Amino acid sequence: MTHKAFWEDPYASTHRTVVTVVDGDTVELASTIFFAFSGGQESDHGSIGGVAVVEASKEGRSLRYRLAAGHGLQPGRTVEVAIDWARRYRLMRLHFAAELVLELAGRALPGALKVGAHIAADKARIDFRWPESIAPLLPELAASANRIIAADLPIRTAFEDVENERRYWEIAGFSRVACGGTHVRSTGEVGPLRLKRNNIGKGKERIEIFLGGD
Repeated sequence: MTHKAFWEDPYASTHRTVVTVVDGDTVELASTIFFAFSGGQESDHGSIGGVAVVEASKEGRSLRYRLAAGHGLQPGRTVEVAIDWARRYRLMRLHFAAELVLELAGRALPGALKVGAHIAADKARIDFRWPESIAPLLPELAASANRIIAADLPIRTAFEDVENERRYWEIAGFSRVACGGTHVRSTGEVGPLRLKRNNIGKGKERIEIFLGGD
């Protein structure tokens, strides 16, 4: 099992740890700040022991990192993990923006089924099964989300089940939602967002989420 230090401090951009497993080009670490794709959130970009990570993946409660061939790492070696902080911070902001929009959309569209989500560094998206255009809903959805963001409310994250690594985020008086991603500490960090509808056909609707300066 890999200790997920990114849950304790999602703002850390460097981290010293020990290599525990080496399997060819793939390594595992005792602890890590390097998030691997999960819940729709893309993996971080960065390096381990100065070697670029080619791919990060989640296997059970362990995270595995594929490095370039000839990385030279061995079990027991102390290494520094470094992530692209600018990219991580955008992922954190867009991740929470997507969580916020999803919660608000669920209230405005009772019975809508989420069928997909993806959080990248340029935008986030949420896909719903819904029989008609959600375009008329977007102005109020965006306004509601931006009001919560402007209020700069604290976001609490914690375990609801430590043994099974189940976590949640919570805004007091608004919602508590299961989620194991990385989150900002307050809604104000997200900044203004804007929404766009994308019709992907077959009874599905997509909301694309952009940070205000984009």
